[in-house]
Amino acid sequence: MKLFVDTGSIKDIEAVAALGILDGVTTNPSLLAKEPGDFRQNLKRICDIVKGPVSGEVTATDVAGMLRQGREIAKIDDHMVVKVPLTRDGIRACKTLSGEGIRVNVTLVFSAAQAILAAKAGATFVSPFVGRLDDIATNGMDLIREIVDIYDNYEFATEVLVASCRHPIHIVEAARMGADICTCPPAVIDQMFNHPLTSIGLEKFLADWEKSQAARV
Repeated sequence: MKLFVDTGSIKDIEAVAALGILDGVTTNPSLLAKEPGDFRQNLKRICDIVKGPVSGEVTATDVAGMLRQGREIAKIDDHMVVKVPLTRDGIRACKTLSGEGIRVNVTLVFSAAQAILAAKAGATFVSPFVGRLDDIATNGMDLIREIVDIYDNYEFATEVLVASCRHPIHIVEAARMGADICTCPPAVIDQMFNHPLTSIGLEKFLADWEKSQAARV
């Protein structure tokens, strides 16, 4: 499974990329708005750091605007992926852009029916939001299982990009279900390292080593 980081922060992306486990980046207008400077230049810098798919989202809500913005985003770098919402206009834009050879990430997906529409429109990625479903007392991971099953049935080329991951359990469950990608904030990636037995084991190894060295003096 591929691991993407969900942020617009150059600093955070550099830190995660330095670990050697990062496959791509997802952004959205809210995340990019937090960063200083021109968003196009920031997206270009992200592409230079990651050398993997980088999703940049349109802000237009009509087909013509999505197409115009999508083509501009695609020109920023070969690694750019155009992000469009799962609306009627978004699906129309996805169909046109994908037909032009532009990779598209269909976002704000909350049902298997919506995921079918995205695949039919030629989306490269579909982004179901599991955390936001959990927020309304619905099991978001059930949706991932449904989408993976449906895509496998019909061999859709669209990759399942699990979004709105709130904790490592989301990532582990998505991997077990066969999802292609998880995207999550830097803090969640950091949590993946944590286990008390790792810390305890390391402390014991180091303590035993120090004792053995002291005994030889």
